[in-house]
Amino acid sequence: MGVRRVVTGHDQDGKAIVISDADASNIKRPSHRPGVAIHNIWIVESSPAPINGPVETTNCEIGLLPPKNGSVFRVIEFPPEKDWIDSVDRDAAKAAWESLDAGHVGDIEEPPHPLMHKTDTVDYAICLEGEIFLVLDDSEVLIKTGDTVIQRGTNHAWSNRSDAVCKIMFVLIDGAP
Repeated sequence: MGVRRVVTGHDQDGKAIVISDADASNIKRPSHRPGVAIHNIWIVESSPAPINGPVETTNCEIGLLPPKNGSVFRVIEFPPEKDWIDSVDRDAAKAAWESLDAGHVGDIEEPPHPLMHKTDTVDYAICLEGEIFLVLDDSEVLIKTGDTVIQRGTNHAWSNRSDAVCKIMFVLIDGAP
């Protein structure tokens, strides 16, 4: 799946124009989660966000977390996990988070899902396609197409127990505990 990214701006006369119209090209495919594709669409280094900054903000290495005082916009494809989830132990989960430059986020004792993690971010999410369970410490909720989640620095995991890919759009904003 490609994620089309249309970026607007202004011409030399100040008129609104399309500056870029192409598939997002910064895609991470973490080895710890077979089939997952993280389409990094836009990154902002600070807030308030510059509206006349560079057209390409994702030509850098992007880990799980947004920059300090910044944000990241992405779409993640979560394939069904039934064929591989039982092989993820604590060491594999740690390696998974380290591969996204966020080794510390998975330091949770006896998590209900092996890829449970906690980030100091406020995350806005909308399920674009499919369904997925949002797993928390003592509960879980089924998220379906069109549902939204505001995740505020809690222990959580995403568990696709269906037979189809689930696509979720995320905006992660740097936060303070």
